[in-house]
Amino acid sequence: MMDYRKPEGIDAQLLQSFMEQVSAFGCTGDGGVDRPALTDDHAAARNWFRAELENRGYRVLIDDIGNVFGHIDCAGPEAPLVMLGSHLDSQPKGGRFDGAYGVVAALAAVETLRAQASRQGEMPACNYIIADWMNEEGARFQPSLMGSSVFAGLLDRDFAHGRCDRDGRRVRDELTRCGVMGGDTAPRPDCYLEVHIEGDSKMEKSGARIAPFIRFWGAAKLRIEVTGEQNHTGPTPMSERRDAVFGAALVVTRLRELAGTAKDTLHTSVGRMDISPNSPNIVPGRAELFAELRAPEPETLEWAEAELRHSLPQLAQKADVGIEIIAVEHRPAGRFDSRLVSLCETAATAFGYPTMRLDTIAGHDAVALSAIVPSIVFAVPSVNGVIHRHDEYTSPEDLTAGGDVLLDMVRRIDRAGGSLDKAVGGT
Repeated sequence: MMDYRKPEGIDAQLLQSFMEQVSAFGCTGDGGVDRPALTDDHAAARNWFRAELENRGYRVLIDDIGNVFGHIDCAGPEAPLVMLGSHLDSQPKGGRFDGAYGVVAALAAVETLRAQASRQGEMPACNYIIADWMNEEGARFQPSLMGSSVFAGLLDRDFAHGRCDRDGRRVRDELTRCGVMGGDTAPRPDCYLEVHIEGDSKMEKSGARIAPFIRFWGAAKLRIEVTGEQNHTGPTPMSERRDAVFGAALVVTRLRELAGTAKDTLHTSVGRMDISPNSPNIVPGRAELFAELRAPEPETLEWAEAELRHSLPQLAQKADVGIEIIAVEHRPAGRFDSRLVSLCETAATAFGYPTMRLDTIAGHDAVALSAIVPSIVFAVPSVNGVIHRHDEYTSPEDLTAGGDVLLDMVRRIDRAGGSLDKAVGGT
């Protein structure tokens, strides 16, 4: 079996090459990328990824929600299956590392493992699958974590197919247009590993290089419709205006107040508002808000949603509008597999990388996968804590450190024949 006294690191040149190549798709010219799910730039990035997989001997599988998988049979059909991955879609004018780093690091890690095993005259004990999940970000189509949630059985496929963007284009049609309306069924793995940038400054401030996420926060994502009456912004008396945006502003303010008055930690936001007819000379007749509540404790999330619901009739009366919650998506809080947390820390220590434990407030595909298989996300630092912005940045050295740890986790699992208990116990 492989020698762990001096762990070999990931092929840093290969990882950096992958990172540079994928960053060209949807490049905004200021360091960021713009490739929301099922746009032309997203499709181009995925075509590049599929070509890399095929050229390296992977069998490409595409399921009917557009998840792209690269399957490599290293140890025979009955061998344990380890899945690694993340997503290639981005936020509008987002950063180039969020998601994409996890995909290319996964491929670089497995390729490095195969190369090292070949040099040592060994065969891996596990099979591997690299996942590029469809629509993790939820920027163009809601909900987020769409592809991984359908894969995990948490979201109905037909419901997902029917989701529309703001221009009325359906997921089903865009999957077909982009050539990723597949019919394959990817096998369920025995575990799932994901590496990601932190998206906060805690690691940078503490000096940590690697941080396994211990638990993930819960979220309630609400679509709130405010209905007023369209009218002229000039002659319409203020006392007679039924301004939907005024009503929406009261909702936004109330959400911020809830964050300040909660007994435990609560994050709230309205990240998108669609206004109709959206003309500078018209009192808006309608506004739709995409609101979020996030908290580590279920009780806090339940309290916040109840308080918001209780407030809406009073806010509607104050603005003389109608306010209604038209859709809610709940994502419960939970914990990642403790064995994988320990394994991540052991691998980091083997390379001398300082660690810390964190919660993830953001959602990741590993959150969905954790419902069906042992899963984890671990993080590398983000410079200044920036994420979802063009100047999102993680140094090549930290990208390599994350790749080293991902590789060593995989190597230790492989050494243990796919058993997480043995992988942790044997470290």
